[in-house]
Amino acid sequence: MNEAAITSMNILALQDAMAQKQLTARELVLFYLSRIAEIDQCEGGLNAVLEINPDALFIADMLDEERKKGRVRSLLHGIPIMLKDTINTADNMHTSAGSLALADNLAPYDAHVVTRLRQAGAIILGKTNMTEFANFMGENMPPGYSSRGGQVLSPFNRDRTPSGSSTGSAVAVAARLCVAALGTENFGSINYPAQQNGIVGIKPTMGLVSRYGNVSTTYTLDTIGPMAGSVMDAAIVLGVIAGRDERDPATWTQNEDASTDYMSSLNRDGLNGARIGIHQGKWEALTGAKQQAFGKLLAILKDAGATIVDVEDVSQLISESDIDPVFFYECKSCMNAYLATLRSDLTCTSVQEIIEFNQRHASQALKYGQPMLLHVQNKTSGRLTEPEYLEALAKRERAICALDQMFDAHQLSVLLCTQPEIVAPITGFPSMSIPIGCHEDRIPIGAYWIARRYDETTLLRIAFVADKEVNSNA
Repeated sequence: MNEAAITSMNILALQDAMAQKQLTARELVLFYLSRIAEIDQCEGGLNAVLEINPDALFIADMLDEERKKGRVRSLLHGIPIMLKDTINTADNMHTSAGSLALADNLAPYDAHVVTRLRQAGAIILGKTNMTEFANFMGENMPPGYSSRGGQVLSPFNRDRTPSGSSTGSAVAVAARLCVAALGTENFGSINYPAQQNGIVGIKPTMGLVSRYGNVSTTYTLDTIGPMAGSVMDAAIVLGVIAGRDERDPATWTQNEDASTDYMSSLNRDGLNGARIGIHQGKWEALTGAKQQAFGKLLAILKDAGATIVDVEDVSQLISESDIDPVFFYECKSCMNAYLATLRSDLTCTSVQEIIEFNQRHASQALKYGQPMLLHVQNKTSGRLTEPEYLEALAKRERAICALDQMFDAHQLSVLLCTQPEIVAPITGFPSMSIPIGCHEDRIPIGAYWIARRYDETTLLRIAFVADKEVNSNA
């Protein structure tokens, strides 16, 4: 099968090719490895991939043998997936959050999402580069830079930022270095790079996907989600990684009987009867290519049977300054708790040791400094008792109630925004981005959607139709 054909295939097409014996998992892994060598790890390459799984071909062989014997575990059987470098794999790959300080971390256990991916027959192809410690180092650190991996570049325009912190995952999908990847988000780190790189990104409801085994910087906001080339592929991956985990209390409130078969809800009639909330003022303020792209999207939504409802500006529900204390006060406790689960012989087993390591290796590790790490180490107790932190949690709760009330008052199916809004990651509501056009400088334009908590089914159903219609009318 030729390169152009494989590059254009989604997960269903790849599965069909393997079922028809036109392609094997081994050949697919080799295809992506060759592509990584040619456009990512070459001189002037994208630098999205941080590390390759040395066992990927052996795993592919095993899965090919299973297929020959009639066993196909799921739609991800034999499909190579990339992981952001915060997600543990108990194998021969490291988990470093992009840092030199954790470059020797061979995690002793798989993250819950990795266990589910392996059980589904996915192949963990490698780890992706990222903004180091999810941008919790220096305030001037560029998106997509890490001391271990260097700078990730945009596949569309080398002079523009690829955005972060799940930068490598977004670029890897956009450049077809893998069919899908996992990213993490606490403040837009899935959706911003998804939009900037023209792919689909989903930040699930807090509690839908386990956080266990992730190098998190906050308890309250960090989530793991899929990044893919289409809504359907993202839905397939989300259906595999979603589910209760006894080791993550955030997942204990989800309905165990609820289906995560998001594929079954994807159909061409998904917009019929939908009520989509839009802040009209922000739409009217758009200009240029973005105005044209959103105007086209709005027409498509109406033609497909959706009702457009003018709603309040969700950015007014909570501000960045309201929630900053959650980041700063949780970071030390959260990171130290994660580090305590690793091997005791690691170079760094606490935030303080990471700081000291960086200071000893300043020429390599501190190109952009570490003022944020110093702040959380020296200015927070790690006990989460500070009044400012507790008040920030109360403000977050009020924002949750206000967003619930907005959905109820207008009987909304989803909210549609012209850019990622911080209210969704702050409150734990699910959100996603889909590409709808591009600027003159080739940088993609994305539409941002928010749904009710644990209503990924509606979110995906509506975004699927919008994505299909935009692309078919392109």
